[in-house]
Amino acid sequence: MTDTEHPEACYELAQVNIARLKAPLDSPQLKDFVDALDPVNAVAGASDGFVWRLQSPSGNATDVPVLGDDQLIVNMSTWRDANALTAFMYQGQHRELLARRREFFERVQEAVTVLWWVPASHRPTVVEAEDRLLHLRAHGPTPYAFNLRTSFPPGSSQPVPGEIPAGLGCSVQRRRPRAVRSMSTGNGTVNSSLS
Repeated sequence: MTDTEHPEACYELAQVNIARLKAPLDSPQLKDFVDALDPVNAVAGASDGFVWRLQSPSGNATDVPVLGDDQLIVNMSTWRDANALTAFMYQGQHRELLARRREFFERVQEAVTVLWWVPASHRPTVVEAEDRLLHLRAHGPTPYAFNLRTSFPPGSSQPVPGEIPAGLGCSVQRRRPRAVRSMSTGNGTVNSSLS
């Protein structure tokens, strides 16, 4: 078997996702999320196709700094392929937490998840993950940094030439206020909210 015949055997899929906390990790608001970390990580570790995940001495990665922002937490892992990753993501307790993510995390305008292929046995660093995430934000999906909607086959890749623009941090997406229109009535003007 050569690398060109079966490139998937030479590469693993790296994924990183970041989230901006709505409250401190030790707050009552995040209790369900924090209580689920160890069980969900155990399920991930036992999942078919799981290879590795980022951990600090605490046993998870909630205390690992990312993008220079202490309100962000990071999750990074490597998997055999996208099918293995999605099989884990969309079932069981992880799926339940995913459905409740707005309770725990701010809505962020920029991409918060990025995928890329790494040589088998390579353990990506947070700096590498930040680079890939910022690349995705600046250039959209490419073989260097992509998402589940637009994926690329296993293989090595190069970044799109050019600098990454400043200001690609994590802007909290605020809900837009409802538009107000003025309606004229016979007795004066009435404001009406548009949804």
